[in-house]
Amino acid sequence: MTLDKTAAKYWKANLRIIWICMSIWALVSVGFGILLRPLLSGIRIGGTDLGFWFAQQGSILVFIALIFFYTWYMNRLDREYDVDEQ
Repeated sequence: MTLDKTAAKYWKANLRIIWICMSIWALVSVGFGILLRPLLSGIRIGGTDLGFWFAQQGSILVFIALIFFYTWYMNRLDREYDVDEQ
């Protein structure tokens, strides 16, 4: 495979994981915290309803988990395409 094709495949994989992470983050923060909050209001967690929990704390925890997942995945992808730091 040529260098240009390898770089293009690496970039495509990188963009794909960015879009997946951003979609999950948007779903959790905007979807669960704002748009779907009335539907989640009957579920209790930590003394409050689930929609409020996602708006105040859950979306932050999911964002931190996404950061760790993205780091792990990109390190794996870097090794796969031989662009990792030596």
